[in-house]
Amino acid sequence: MEIKIQSIHFDATEKLEAFIEKKVAKLEKTFEDIQKVEVQLKVVKPATALNKETSLTVTVPGSKLFVEKTCDSFEEGVDECVDAMKVQLSKFKEKLRNR
Repeated sequence: MEIKIQSIHFDATEKLEAFIEKKVAKLEKTFEDIQKVEVQLKVVKPATALNKETSLTVTVPGSKLFVEKTCDSFEEGVDECVDAMKVQLSKFKEKLRNR
């Protein structure tokens, strides 16, 4: 599984990148066949609450799954995105099983 982290309008710290990689790696427990994960971090309007946009694009065979959350911190956003993606991956896996 390839993890690509993109930070827009700021530089992500190594600590943040390590946190993201650790969280995203847990997605493999839900669905083993993940090819690529793209994480986009974006600061929308500086100095306002809820200004950190986190989006997660997961490429699986034959499909792309996408989640986007806006939170106060990137850590919180990554947590919420990963949780939402786990739900999507479970549904996707269920669909594959039913075919």
